[in-house]
Amino acid sequence: MVENRAPATTLGRGFWIATTVIALLALAAIVFWSYTSLRIVMPPVAAQPGGEIDVLFRFMAATASAIMIVVAGYLIYFMIAFRARKTDPPDAIGVQIHDNHKLELWWTIIPTLLVVILSVWSVKVWYAIQIAQPTNGLVVESIGHQWYFTFRYPQIHGEITGEMHLPVNQPVVMNVTSADVIHSFWVPQFRLKADMVPGLINTIRFTPTKVGRYPIVCTEFCGTNHGLMSGNMPTWQGKPNPGAQYLVVDTPADFEKWYHGWQVKNAHASDAIATVSTGTISLAGGDAKAGQALFAQKCSACHAIAPFSQRVVGPGLKGLLDDPQHPNLVDGDKATPANIATILQNGYKGDIGQMPNQAANNLSDKDIANLVAYLSSLK
Repeated sequence: MVENRAPATTLGRGFWIATTVIALLALAAIVFWSYTSLRIVMPPVAAQPGGEIDVLFRFMAATASAIMIVVAGYLIYFMIAFRARKTDPPDAIGVQIHDNHKLELWWTIIPTLLVVILSVWSVKVWYAIQIAQPTNGLVVESIGHQWYFTFRYPQIHGEITGEMHLPVNQPVVMNVTSADVIHSFWVPQFRLKADMVPGLINTIRFTPTKVGRYPIVCTEFCGTNHGLMSGNMPTWQGKPNPGAQYLVVDTPADFEKWYHGWQVKNAHASDAIATVSTGTISLAGGDAKAGQALFAQKCSACHAIAPFSQRVVGPGLKGLLDDPQHPNLVDGDKATPANIATILQNGYKGDIGQMPNQAANNLSDKDIANLVAYLSSLK
């Protein structure tokens, strides 16, 4: 007679040895992320709340590493210790721990506590960046272009190009947007990043804490020269890179000197923001060569000089005026120079996507005439 033995309900001595090893490795990971220098992954912090962001990063890295070690460690141990053996009968039953209420209680409580802590902590840091209103804050604006940034300051006319300057230890409210396509404003030492979206203003709040010169990086693919929009690339093909721009944190005295210099320099600059022209745009005198250069700057991120069907974001534009398969434009109008100008002027929104209007693309009437001349020349 074969004796029917009840399945085992304990994991055995090997389980507790494995648990000890896993716990020590998890503790080592927590200690590593709690005390190691973050210079291995990030540059030194130069603004607040960058310090709080780094502490939050340490907490996330420590807990995530520990959880990964625990899960992977037990998975490897169970695969080895409780693997099916050739000597096992076909109806062998492994260790039974189903409905272990103590185990289920702890693996519910611990993750829940971690999620609650992470949520409360993250919202606190997020509130300081997105909502809190600092006293005596300097309000500035950064505008993304293909492929550079410009900046606006109170009581300075027009836009500033080149470097952005801020005074040390003064709270800053920065509004960011874009003049053409989606960009992203990131200063690694500040730990803050915000998307620059046409027609939308995003806001970040911070306080520079260290005098210095820090690279501004665009982290959103914005066209063929996206990679050049980085202060970490000061030269390109042996020449100065015009897209390499920096945020300079000055002493209060140096900032006042720089600020006054731009007030004098831009004393007669226009504060006007580009708007959509009313009425019909004159296409007389359009320069195809100038339009080709403008197309590479403004349009190549979304359109290829290729047949209509070869889409990037929008359709290909080669032979736009004499394509027998597509005699109409995306808005349904006939493919004529005047109707092309209308789309460039007013933009377009439909099932194929959305194209910004003249103001969002920062196009003058002359720019539109040049683009139409170039597109008309593509047979």
